[in-house]
Amino acid sequence: MLNRTAAPPVKDAIDFNLRLKPYDHFILNNGVEVYAIDAGSQDVLQLELVFFAGNSAEDANAVAAATNHLLKNGTSSKTAFQINEHFEYYGAYCNRTCHNETATISLHTLSKYLPQLLPVVREMITDSIFPEQELAVYTQNSKQKLSVSLKKCDFVANRLIDAYLYGNHHPYGKYISASDYDTLQTVQLKSHFKQHYLNGRCIIFVAGKLPPDIFMQLNNLFGDLTLNNHRGIKYTHAVEPAVVLKHRISNDPNGVQGAIRIARHFPGRHHPDYVKNMMLNTVFGGFFGSRLMSNIREDKGYTYGIHSYVQNHLQDTAWVISTEAGKEVCEAAIQEVYKEMQILREEKIDEEELLLVRNYMIGSILGDLDGPFHLIGRWKNIILNNLTEEYFYHSIDTIKNIPAEALQELAQKYLQPESFYELVVV
Repeated sequence: MLNRTAAPPVKDAIDFNLRLKPYDHFILNNGVEVYAIDAGSQDVLQLELVFFAGNSAEDANAVAAATNHLLKNGTSSKTAFQINEHFEYYGAYCNRTCHNETATISLHTLSKYLPQLLPVVREMITDSIFPEQELAVYTQNSKQKLSVSLKKCDFVANRLIDAYLYGNHHPYGKYISASDYDTLQTVQLKSHFKQHYLNGRCIIFVAGKLPPDIFMQLNNLFGDLTLNNHRGIKYTHAVEPAVVLKHRISNDPNGVQGAIRIARHFPGRHHPDYVKNMMLNTVFGGFFGSRLMSNIREDKGYTYGIHSYVQNHLQDTAWVISTEAGKEVCEAAIQEVYKEMQILREEKIDEEELLLVRNYMIGSILGDLDGPFHLIGRWKNIILNNLTEEYFYHSIDTIKNIPAEALQELAQKYLQPESFYELVVV
């Protein structure tokens, strides 16, 4: 009988043996790969078509994002209203997202309605016509959103720090202006669509409670298209970082706070230091109990929140510290960031703090393995970055076992203030 007078034993997250559920792998008749996770108790699924049609592939600013957005805004036989009404009728949600390298179409639906919805998705990626009036509405709305966003110091800071890191002609560093929207033409969208959707590289991820004939459904709807395999993608954009490391920008003379960004280039996922640095980054500024939060938020009260993170792309990577603070304390906050870097370089992290961070990171991964949508998301990250399953288990082992001495060596190697770009926008 259960003894309710005694507390249950506490088990650290690092004591769990995490396993990554394997995927099913299919190849459509045209060579397009499908990665599937059949799991979950609810009759729902998530389908994602990933095209290599992001900013890296566009010939002019804003073309990739506009093309991706307007995929849902009209075909030869359906208006934007009819397409949206069709998905809503079946209680489904279809979304489009454009990133630096990739652009996606995602579908969330009850599994039983997949036969009614897949033909419309096919129509979107084969027969979008990009009506002039839809482009005009998109342009107007985008310019209005941009006008509002440019008044916010954090939005401006995010744009500028990327430009400093990569160069404003690089896909990771360039940003859209109102004039870019003004020059958008339907012919540009149709050209991008033809090259990177109709005849582009695609990979499909699907997860949830999958119907038994999921492969047949996907093959019948997408296996005859002129798509091709995603392997062998190469990007040749040159990184042209800014020469000046420190920048102070006045964006709103009447503003009361400033946006701080401190960033440097950092090796990507294939570098041996990458996984180890995830541990150091978490200690430094990667969660609510981090060094930066304890000092700059809790002790000094300069900000409501400060975080450091690794900005991951398929090609280049950066390490970024981000916060907003009262403009009169921005410079003091920056000095405290460098102070915490110095402490990590000079002093080993004690075992109690290390255990806390290990448990936090393993606990976060546990959350990411909860449910089929999270599982396919983790696999998607591995696959698109040309990694293997071993990368996942290597990450777990590193989190559980990396010693404090190794983290101190990393701090001495990468947490050097002279290597960081420094930006304040007020």
